[in-house]
Amino acid sequence: MDRPPPDGSIAVLGAGSWGTALAIQLARAGGGATTLWGRDRAALLEMNAARINQRYLPSARFPRELMLEPELERVVRGHRDLLVCVPSQAFRDTIAAVAPHLGPGSRIAWASKGFEQATGKLPHVVAGELLGAGVPLAVLSGPTFASEVAAGLPTALTVAATDARFAEELALRISDRRFRAYTSTDMTGVEVGGAVKNIIAIGAGISDGLKFGANARMALINRGLAEMSRLGVALGARAETFMGLSGMGDLVLTCTDDQSRNRRVGLLIASGLDAAAAAREIGFVCEGVFAARAVHEVARRLGVDMPICEQVYSILYEGVAPGDAVAALMSRDLRPE
Repeated sequence: MDRPPPDGSIAVLGAGSWGTALAIQLARAGGGATTLWGRDRAALLEMNAARINQRYLPSARFPRELMLEPELERVVRGHRDLLVCVPSQAFRDTIAAVAPHLGPGSRIAWASKGFEQATGKLPHVVAGELLGAGVPLAVLSGPTFASEVAAGLPTALTVAATDARFAEELALRISDRRFRAYTSTDMTGVEVGGAVKNIIAIGAGISDGLKFGANARMALINRGLAEMSRLGVALGARAETFMGLSGMGDLVLTCTDDQSRNRRVGLLIASGLDAAAAAREIGFVCEGVFAARAVHEVARRLGVDMPICEQVYSILYEGVAPGDAVAALMSRDLRPE
Protein backbone atom coordinates (compact mmCIF):
# COMPACT_ATOMS: atom_id res chain seq x y z
CA MET A 1 0.00 0.00 0.00
CA ASP A 2 1.60 3.27 -1.11
CA ARG A 3 -0.15 5.61 1.27
CA PRO A 4 -2.41 5.31 4.30
CA PRO A 5 -6.19 5.35 3.88
CA PRO A 6 -7.99 8.59 4.72
CA ASP A 7 -8.30 9.75 8.32
CA GLY A 8 -11.68 9.00 9.84
CA SER A 9 -12.28 5.89 7.76
CA ILE A 10 -13.18 2.79 9.79
CA ALA A 11 -14.22 -0.77 9.02
CA VAL A 12 -16.08 -3.13 11.33
CA LEU A 13 -15.05 -6.77 11.01
CA GLY A 14 -17.84 -9.11 12.07
CA ALA A 15 -21.46 -8.81 10.95
CA GLY A 16 -23.20 -10.36 13.94
CA SER A 17 -25.52 -8.34 16.14
CA TRP A 18 -22.80 -6.36 17.94
CA GLY A 19 -20.67 -5.70 14.88
CA THR A 20 -23.71 -4.61 12.89
CA ALA A 21 -24.93 -2.33 15.69
CA LEU A 22 -21.55 -0.64 16.04
CA ALA A 23 -21.26 -0.22 12.28
CA ILE A 24 -24.67 1.45 12.24
CA GLN A 25 -23.63 3.75 15.09
CA LEU A 26 -20.33 4.68 13.45
CA ALA A 27 -22.07 5.46 10.16
CA ARG A 28 -24.72 7.45 11.98
CA ALA A 29 -22.15 9.42 13.98
CA GLY A 30 -20.32 10.43 10.80
CA GLY A 31 -16.73 11.59 10.59
CA GLY A 32 -15.58 9.37 7.73
CA ALA A 33 -16.28 6.28 5.65
CA THR A 34 -17.75 3.28 7.50
CA THR A 35 -17.69 -0.25 6.09
CA LEU A 36 -18.99 -3.56 7.47
CA TRP A 37 -17.32 -6.86 6.61
CA GLY A 38 -18.50 -10.40 7.44
CA ARG A 39 -17.03 -13.79 6.70
CA ASP A 40 -20.27 -15.09 5.12
CA ARG A 41 -20.11 -13.48 1.68
CA ALA A 42 -23.62 -14.56 0.64
CA ALA A 43 -25.17 -13.23 3.84
CA LEU A 44 -23.30 -9.94 3.48
CA LEU A 45 -24.48 -9.46 -0.09
CA GLU A 46 -28.03 -10.21 1.01
CA MET A 47 -27.74 -7.61 3.78
CA ASN A 48 -26.40 -5.07 1.32
CA ALA A 49 -29.34 -5.60 -1.00
CA ALA A 50 -31.94 -5.46 1.79
CA ARG A 51 -30.10 -2.77 3.82
CA ILE A 52 -30.85 -4.70 6.98
CA ASN A 53 -29.35 -7.60 8.99
CA GLN A 54 -32.44 -9.78 9.03
CA ARG A 55 -30.98 -12.49 11.26
CA TYR A 56 -29.45 -10.41 14.03
CA LEU A 57 -31.09 -6.95 13.95
CA PRO A 58 -34.25 -7.19 11.86
CA SER A 59 -35.63 -3.85 13.06
CA ALA A 60 -32.54 -1.72 12.36
CA ARG A 61 -32.25 -0.22 8.88
CA PHE A 62 -28.76 0.55 7.63
CA PRO A 63 -27.87 4.23 7.29
CA ARG A 64 -27.11 5.40 3.79
CA GLU A 65 -23.52 6.08 4.92
CA LEU A 66 -22.85 2.42 5.81
CA MET A 67 -21.16 0.39 3.08
CA LEU A 68 -20.73 -3.39 3.01
CA GLU A 69 -17.72 -5.15 1.51
CA PRO A 70 -17.15 -8.93 1.29
CA GLU A 71 -13.41 -8.81 0.44
CA LEU A 72 -11.32 -8.68 3.62
CA GLU A 73 -8.11 -7.50 1.95
CA ARG A 74 -9.90 -4.62 0.26
CA VAL A 75 -11.51 -3.60 3.55
CA VAL A 76 -8.24 -3.61 5.50
CA ARG A 77 -6.31 -1.74 2.85
CA GLY A 78 -9.05 0.84 2.40
CA HIS A 79 -9.48 1.95 6.03
CA ARG A 80 -7.13 3.41 8.57
CA ASP A 81 -8.98 2.02 11.61
CA LEU A 82 -10.42 -1.48 12.09
CA LEU A 83 -12.94 -2.48 14.76
CA VAL A 84 -12.99 -6.26 15.29
CA CYS A 85 -16.34 -7.62 16.52
CA VAL A 86 -15.98 -11.39 16.41
CA PRO A 87 -16.47 -13.95 19.20
CA SER A 88 -13.43 -14.30 21.45
CA GLN A 89 -12.59 -17.76 20.13
CA ALA A 90 -12.26 -16.31 16.59
CA PHE A 91 -10.20 -13.29 17.65
CA ARG A 92 -6.70 -14.69 17.01
CA ASP A 93 -7.57 -16.00 13.54
CA THR A 94 -9.15 -12.68 12.59
CA ILE A 95 -6.14 -10.63 13.69
CA ALA A 96 -3.81 -13.05 11.89
CA ALA A 97 -5.87 -12.69 8.69
CA VAL A 98 -5.78 -8.91 8.91
CA ALA A 99 -2.09 -8.51 9.75
CA PRO A 100 -0.56 -9.01 6.24
CA HIS A 101 -2.74 -6.27 4.75
CA LEU A 102 -2.14 -3.49 7.27
CA GLY A 103 -0.62 -0.30 5.94
CA PRO A 104 1.20 2.65 7.49
CA GLY A 105 -0.93 4.35 10.11
CA SER A 106 -3.29 1.39 10.59
CA ARG A 107 -4.89 1.04 14.03
CA ILE A 108 -6.95 -1.83 15.45
CA ALA A 109 -9.69 -1.82 18.05
CA TRP A 110 -12.05 -4.58 19.12
CA ALA A 111 -15.29 -5.15 20.98
CA SER A 112 -14.64 -8.89 21.47
CA LYS A 113 -14.97 -10.02 25.09
CA GLY A 114 -13.23 -12.92 26.79
CA PHE A 115 -9.97 -14.71 27.40
CA GLU A 116 -8.45 -16.89 24.69
CA GLN A 117 -9.47 -20.47 25.45
CA ALA A 118 -6.20 -22.23 24.63
CA THR A 119 -3.85 -19.79 26.38
CA GLY A 120 -5.87 -17.77 28.87
CA LYS A 121 -4.55 -14.56 27.27
CA LEU A 122 -6.55 -11.36 27.01
CA PRO A 123 -7.23 -9.94 23.53
CA HIS A 124 -4.69 -7.11 23.81
CA VAL A 125 -1.96 -9.65 24.57
CA VAL A 126 -2.95 -11.79 21.57
CA ALA A 127 -3.07 -8.77 19.27
CA GLY A 128 0.26 -7.47 20.56
CA GLU A 129 1.94 -10.80 19.87
CA LEU A 130 0.60 -10.96 16.33
CA LEU A 131 1.05 -7.32 15.33
CA GLY A 132 4.05 -6.12 17.31
CA ALA A 133 4.45 -2.81 19.08
CA GLY A 134 3.96 -0.57 16.04
CA VAL A 135 0.17 -0.87 15.69
CA PRO A 136 -1.97 1.16 18.14
CA LEU A 137 -4.55 -1.02 19.89
CA ALA A 138 -7.83 -0.25 21.69
CA VAL A 139 -10.81 -2.04 23.21
CA LEU A 140 -14.48 -0.99 23.46
CA SER A 141 -16.58 -2.35 26.31
CA GLY A 142 -19.45 -1.33 28.53
CA PRO A 143 -23.14 -1.78 29.37
CA THR A 144 -24.59 -2.11 25.90
CA PHE A 145 -27.16 -4.24 24.12
CA ALA A 146 -26.81 -4.32 20.36
CA SER A 147 -30.50 -3.77 19.64
CA GLU A 148 -30.60 -0.59 21.73
CA VAL A 149 -27.41 0.78 20.13
CA ALA A 150 -28.81 0.08 16.67
CA ALA A 151 -32.07 1.78 17.62
CA GLY A 152 -30.22 4.92 18.66
CA LEU A 153 -31.20 4.72 22.32
CA PRO A 154 -28.97 6.58 24.83
CA THR A 155 -25.82 4.55 25.52
CA ALA A 156 -22.40 4.96 27.13
CA LEU A 157 -19.30 2.76 26.99
CA THR A 158 -15.55 2.87 27.52
CA VAL A 159 -12.75 3.03 24.95
CA ALA A 160 -9.44 1.90 26.45
CA ALA A 161 -6.04 2.18 24.78
CA THR A 162 -2.46 2.62 25.87
CA ASP A 163 -2.25 5.23 23.10
CA ALA A 164 -4.33 8.08 24.57
CA ARG A 165 -4.70 9.76 21.20
CA PHE A 166 -6.20 6.63 19.65
CA ALA A 167 -8.68 6.29 22.54
CA GLU A 168 -9.72 9.93 22.24
CA GLU A 169 -10.10 9.85 18.46
CA LEU A 170 -12.08 6.60 18.50
CA ALA A 171 -14.32 7.92 21.30
CA LEU A 172 -14.97 11.07 19.27
CA ARG A 173 -15.56 9.04 16.09
CA ILE A 174 -18.30 6.88 17.61
CA SER A 175 -20.02 9.47 19.82
CA ASP A 176 -23.06 11.57 18.97
CA ARG A 177 -25.95 13.14 20.87
CA ARG A 178 -27.24 9.71 21.98
CA PHE A 179 -24.01 7.75 22.27
CA ARG A 180 -21.22 8.74 24.66
CA ALA A 181 -17.79 7.13 24.87
CA TYR A 182 -15.45 7.62 27.82
CA THR A 183 -11.72 6.90 27.61
CA SER A 184 -9.32 4.86 29.72
CA THR A 185 -5.74 3.62 29.55
CA ASP A 186 -6.49 0.40 31.50
CA MET A 187 -6.97 -2.14 28.72
CA THR A 188 -6.48 -5.08 31.08
CA GLY A 189 -9.18 -3.89 33.48
CA VAL A 190 -11.67 -3.17 30.72
CA GLU A 191 -11.08 -6.57 29.13
CA VAL A 192 -11.32 -8.49 32.42
CA GLY A 193 -14.60 -6.76 33.21
CA GLY A 194 -16.02 -7.68 29.82
CA ALA A 195 -15.12 -11.34 30.31
CA VAL A 196 -16.02 -11.99 33.94
CA LYS A 197 -19.39 -10.20 33.88
CA ASN A 198 -20.71 -12.84 31.47
CA ILE A 199 -19.91 -15.63 33.92
CA ILE A 200 -21.62 -13.84 36.79
CA ALA A 201 -24.64 -13.21 34.52
CA ILE A 202 -25.02 -16.96 34.02
CA GLY A 203 -24.99 -17.33 37.80
CA ALA A 204 -27.58 -14.57 38.19
CA GLY A 205 -29.80 -16.26 35.63
CA ILE A 206 -29.54 -19.56 37.50
CA SER A 207 -30.38 -17.82 40.78
CA ASP A 208 -33.42 -16.08 39.34
CA GLY A 209 -34.51 -19.23 37.54
CA LEU A 210 -34.46 -21.05 40.88
CA LYS A 211 -36.61 -18.24 42.39
CA PHE A 212 -33.98 -17.26 44.94
CA GLY A 213 -35.13 -13.65 44.88
CA ALA A 214 -33.70 -10.16 44.65
CA ASN A 215 -31.47 -10.49 47.72
CA ALA A 216 -29.59 -13.40 46.19
CA ARG A 217 -29.28 -11.64 42.83
CA MET A 218 -27.75 -8.54 44.37
CA ALA A 219 -25.39 -10.62 46.51
CA LEU A 220 -24.18 -12.38 43.35
CA ILE A 221 -23.65 -9.07 41.57
CA ASN A 222 -21.81 -7.50 44.48
CA ARG A 223 -19.58 -10.46 45.26
CA GLY A 224 -19.12 -11.06 41.53
CA LEU A 225 -17.76 -7.53 41.27
CA ALA A 226 -15.27 -8.37 44.04
CA GLU A 227 -14.14 -11.48 42.12
CA MET A 228 -13.79 -9.50 38.90
CA SER A 229 -11.66 -6.89 40.66
CA ARG A 230 -9.44 -9.47 42.37
CA LEU A 231 -8.65 -11.19 39.09
CA GLY A 232 -8.09 -7.91 37.27
CA VAL A 233 -5.70 -6.54 39.88
CA ALA A 234 -3.77 -9.83 39.84
CA LEU A 235 -3.35 -9.35 36.08
CA GLY A 236 -2.16 -5.76 36.48
CA ALA A 237 -5.40 -3.79 36.17
CA ARG A 238 -6.38 -0.82 38.32
CA ALA A 239 -9.04 -1.54 40.97
CA GLU A 240 -10.96 1.66 40.19
CA THR A 241 -11.61 0.49 36.62
CA PHE A 242 -14.12 -2.02 37.96
CA MET A 243 -16.27 0.76 39.40
CA GLY A 244 -16.79 2.13 35.87
CA LEU A 245 -18.91 1.34 32.84
CA SER A 246 -16.88 -1.68 31.75
CA GLY A 247 -16.94 -3.16 35.25
CA MET A 248 -19.91 -2.54 37.52
CA GLY A 249 -21.98 -0.97 34.73
CA ASP A 250 -21.72 -3.91 32.36
CA LEU A 251 -22.06 -6.41 35.21
CA VAL A 252 -25.34 -4.97 36.50
CA LEU A 253 -26.83 -4.70 33.00
CA THR A 254 -25.90 -8.24 32.01
CA CYS A 255 -27.12 -9.78 35.25
CA THR A 256 -30.50 -8.05 35.38
CA ASP A 257 -31.92 -7.77 31.86
CA ASP A 258 -33.22 -10.67 29.80
CA GLN A 259 -31.69 -9.23 26.63
CA SER A 260 -28.48 -10.78 28.02
CA ARG A 261 -27.78 -14.11 26.34
CA ASN A 262 -25.67 -15.22 29.29
CA ARG A 263 -28.39 -14.47 31.82
CA ARG A 264 -30.83 -16.41 29.62
CA VAL A 265 -28.44 -19.38 29.56
CA GLY A 266 -28.59 -19.38 33.35
CA LEU A 267 -32.38 -19.24 33.34
CA LEU A 268 -32.51 -22.22 30.98
CA ILE A 269 -30.04 -24.20 33.10
CA ALA A 270 -32.22 -23.55 36.13
CA SER A 271 -35.17 -24.95 34.18
CA GLY A 272 -33.34 -28.25 33.77
CA LEU A 273 -31.35 -27.93 30.54
CA ASP A 274 -27.63 -28.66 30.48
CA ALA A 275 -25.20 -25.98 29.26
CA ALA A 276 -25.00 -27.30 25.69
CA ALA A 277 -28.78 -27.51 25.32
CA ALA A 278 -29.20 -24.04 26.82
CA ALA A 279 -26.71 -22.55 24.36
CA ARG A 280 -28.50 -24.27 21.46
CA GLU A 281 -31.81 -22.87 22.67
CA ILE A 282 -30.39 -19.33 22.67
CA GLY A 283 -29.10 -19.85 19.13
CA PHE A 284 -26.25 -17.34 19.36
CA VAL A 285 -22.76 -17.31 20.89
CA CYS A 286 -22.88 -17.01 24.68
CA GLU A 287 -19.44 -15.79 25.69
CA GLY A 288 -19.87 -16.61 29.37
CA VAL A 289 -19.80 -20.34 28.65
CA PHE A 290 -16.35 -20.02 27.08
CA ALA A 291 -15.17 -17.45 29.63
CA ALA A 292 -16.02 -19.74 32.54
CA ARG A 293 -13.47 -22.32 31.40
CA ALA A 294 -10.75 -19.78 30.66
CA VAL A 295 -11.24 -17.85 33.91
CA HIS A 296 -11.20 -21.12 35.86
CA GLU A 297 -7.73 -21.86 34.49
CA VAL A 298 -6.38 -18.32 34.86
CA ALA A 299 -7.66 -17.93 38.43
CA ARG A 300 -6.21 -21.29 39.42
CA ARG A 301 -2.83 -20.40 37.89
CA LEU A 302 -2.72 -17.06 39.71
CA GLY A 303 -4.18 -18.33 42.97
CA VAL A 304 -7.14 -15.92 42.84
CA ASP A 305 -10.22 -16.85 44.89
CA MET A 306 -13.32 -16.68 42.64
CA PRO A 307 -15.99 -18.89 44.28
CA ILE A 308 -18.96 -17.72 42.20
CA CYS A 309 -17.11 -18.18 38.92
CA GLU A 310 -15.85 -21.53 40.18
CA GLN A 311 -19.36 -22.77 40.91
CA VAL A 312 -20.64 -21.58 37.54
CA TYR A 313 -17.75 -23.50 35.96
CA SER A 314 -18.70 -26.61 37.96
CA ILE A 315 -22.28 -26.41 36.68
CA LEU A 316 -21.23 -25.87 33.07
CA TYR A 317 -18.37 -28.35 32.85
CA GLU A 318 -18.54 -30.79 35.76
CA GLY A 319 -22.23 -31.60 35.85
CA VAL A 320 -22.82 -30.15 39.32
CA ALA A 321 -26.50 -29.49 39.99
CA PRO A 322 -27.34 -25.79 40.42
CA GLY A 323 -28.80 -26.39 43.86
CA ASP A 324 -25.61 -28.13 45.00
CA ALA A 325 -23.50 -25.26 43.65
CA VAL A 326 -25.57 -22.77 45.65
CA ALA A 327 -25.21 -24.92 48.78
CA ALA A 328 -21.43 -24.96 48.29
CA LEU A 329 -21.36 -21.16 48.08
CA MET A 330 -23.54 -20.65 51.14
CA SER A 331 -21.59 -23.14 53.28
CA ARG A 332 -18.21 -21.45 52.80
CA ASP A 333 -16.45 -20.25 55.94
CA LEU A 334 -17.54 -16.81 57.14
CA ARG A 335 -14.96 -14.09 56.61
CA PRO A 336 -14.62 -10.30 56.59
CA GLU A 337 -16.00 -8.53 53.54
